[in-house]
Amino acid sequence: MVRLLFKKGLNAIASKQANIFSAAFFIIITTIFSQILGFLKYRLLVSIFGASSDLGVFLASFRIPDFLFQIVIAGALSSAFIPIFSEYLSKEKREEAYSFTSSLITIGITLFVIISILISIFAYPLSSLIAPGFSQKELTLMADLTRILLLTQIFFILGTLVTAILQSFQHFIIPGVASSFYNLGIIIGLLVFTPILGIHGAVIGVLLGSLLFFVVQLPLLKTVGFRFTPKFNIESGVMRIFHLMIPRSLTLLVTQIAITANVAFASFISARALVIFDLAQSLVMAPVVLFGQSIAQASFPSLSLKHNNREEFLYIFLSSFTQILYLTFPISAILIVLRIPIVRLFYGAKGFDWFATVDTGKTLAFFAICIFAQALMYLLSRAFFALKDTKTPFIVTLVSVIFNIVSAYYFILILKLQIYYLALSFSVASIFSVVVLIVLLDRKIIIPKLQILYEVSKIALATLVMGFALYIPIKLLDQLVFDTTRTINLIALTGIASFFGLTAYIFFTWLLDIKEAYFVLSVFKKFGNGKNILKQIGELIDGSTKLNP
Repeated sequence: MVRLLFKKGLNAIASKQANIFSAAFFIIITTIFSQILGFLKYRLLVSIFGASSDLGVFLASFRIPDFLFQIVIAGALSSAFIPIFSEYLSKEKREEAYSFTSSLITIGITLFVIISILISIFAYPLSSLIAPGFSQKELTLMADLTRILLLTQIFFILGTLVTAILQSFQHFIIPGVASSFYNLGIIIGLLVFTPILGIHGAVIGVLLGSLLFFVVQLPLLKTVGFRFTPKFNIESGVMRIFHLMIPRSLTLLVTQIAITANVAFASFISARALVIFDLAQSLVMAPVVLFGQSIAQASFPSLSLKHNNREEFLYIFLSSFTQILYLTFPISAILIVLRIPIVRLFYGAKGFDWFATVDTGKTLAFFAICIFAQALMYLLSRAFFALKDTKTPFIVTLVSVIFNIVSAYYFILILKLQIYYLALSFSVASIFSVVVLIVLLDRKIIIPKLQILYEVSKIALATLVMGFALYIPIKLLDQLVFDTTRTINLIALTGIASFFGLTAYIFFTWLLDIKEAYFVLSVFKKFGNGKNILKQIGELIDGSTKLNP
């Protein structure tokens, strides 16, 4: 059975995932694997550098390359490329699809290289603008690291474009696995190069990871028949992408301004505060990416195809909406109640002292408030993109970012509050964005508001019960039963509390007749033993393959 499953698995890697369930399944599986490596990466960073100035500078040095990547590339891919590329494929115009993609790659990379050269020349003054609270030594190091990271972005851009092409052909496994290789490259850099090069070794790891992210996808890209021909032709497909991406790029621009502003505000406290902020945000973004991005990514092609059919569009949107809420609400409860044990488990190291642990825990709790909002934004934005509307998300994001920056300025520079209030400002702005986007989407497709409110209320009530179920064992068992200075006891305490909390959540969602609870219970029933697990996964893989001969 295992051998047969392995054989089917190899076939499935190169096959398409033609329905939302199989696509989401494989996206979530590969995302989990990538995030495990991601947390290992952060654990190594903290173990080697602690909550130090060097680590804070390393994290800040990503700001300029990431900013440039989001504006030049991500805007085109997230809002325009997949719908337009898929449209060519649906009309059996594969050659035209490859031609305009080649032009897009050539123009995009050329533009990125030119801008990167200018940024490299002015890296120091730009670093001082982004992190005005850093010392001269810290800014010099930040400028050096930024120059290296700009090179890594070229491979990351190419890899991201390949991912978009493969996803347009409904291939999700290899692109998902490729993101794991990115983290693997960084881990190799930390283990091999940091003993010799210090923090520069971590940047070499990022370069290696971005190269692996690109290269590992090339064999499947060749399999689907894509051919790249360098050209600067401004074809109709390229023009359509430029037209659609402008509002999305502007949206990303204001979002990146908000992220950059948070780095600047954190730098006024210290480089150490930036480390705490980034570590807490990384923990929160894991479930956001795992559930929000995965479900939205899997549903986006279907939403794009059904944009003219309101009933089917609404069904896909609402099912994805409630699934995201059902999966993210309990994660928020766990991160809020178990914040200190979780921080200790993920980042506990000699260089990461108790004060850093407490501050990271508080920051994590404030971030956790908006996990559902951050996850839903992936889905809501794609719903607008599927309806060929990229302007509305931009306007809402702009207002939200202004609110975020103003409140952060007041908390950090006026009231001189701690770093976790920066997370509070971010959370409130995120929730505001989601509420406004839902209201505006309702004007387009007439969302059944009472139905959503009813479902959200039931999920929220179950989450509240779960919170108490988490809190009681922590208070009863901590110190009285378990000596949590030992890692094994800390794992046991966290596991017991999480078990009681999740059990209470599943029971009450079943009791309140939330349909997602039936899915969870059916999963437990079907996967009750090892043979059933192999059988069900085998059927899923086999079914995926049969759909795509």
